[in-house]
Amino acid sequence: MILEIITPEKQLFTGEVNSIKVPGVIGDFEILNNHAPIISSLREGEIRIISIDNKVEKFQINGGVIEMKKNKIIVLAD
Repeated sequence: MILEIITPEKQLFTGEVNSIKVPGVIGDFEILNNHAPIISSLREGEIRIISIDNKVEKFQINGGVIEMKKNKIIVLAD
């Protein structure tokens, strides 16, 4: 899957990932390859990414929105 995490100031991450776990408004959830299309609001919390080489990266956000469609994920975060 291709992931982009964008804030108003800069692009935090761009690359291929195996999975992403995000803080949804009604609870954390994880997106894996070939996930059904989804759009969701995000609350304050931690985004955890596992890259294709199994490296774990974490980012703190204050909220935002995530969209997954055709194995492309875009996170617009504060």
